[in-house]
Amino acid sequence: MKITIFNGKECDKKKCTAFKMEKLQKAKIIYYLNQIPKGALVLNPYSIKAVSIEDKNMVNKKGIVGLDCSWNNISSSSVIFKLSKYHRSLPFLIASNPVNYGKHCKLSTVEAIAATLYITNFKKEAEDILSGFKWGHTFIELNLELLEAYGDAKNSEEVVTIQNDFLNQNK
Repeated sequence: MKITIFNGKECDKKKCTAFKMEKLQKAKIIYYLNQIPKGALVLNPYSIKAVSIEDKNMVNKKGIVGLDCSWNNISSSSVIFKLSKYHRSLPFLIASNPVNYGKHCKLSTVEAIAATLYITNFKKEAEDILSGFKWGHTFIELNLELLEAYGDAKNSEEVVTIQNDFLNQNK
């Protein structure tokens, strides 16, 4: 399975998980929109459809595309979202990266890719991607119950229901 990261040229290379994934040969960074693999699942926080097991074949055959940028400046990189019809958002998860530890929905690129892999039942691949980071195992530990529940859901709608039930119980 192919993991591609579109670089929005907005990050600090010292803290950037995408550059480390590429250095570890676990992902390929691209800089031009025409390099985005056709038919790949594009992670888009604004998508109304959540990642689910329904996406397993697409992830396996076409791969995952993540956007590496500052989410405070998303508008300058958001053109990527207009180029593919296979957009998915991630459900509620908690970051374990040193910059945003404990914050909800502030995942690093590697956490977002790993969550997508885990939810689509590529658990070993998710663990492998995170293994290159000292704090990587903590992401799955913090989110294990939710990741398992999302992975057991039959479709995107069930993932969203699980997320909403969790949020309502933990206000």
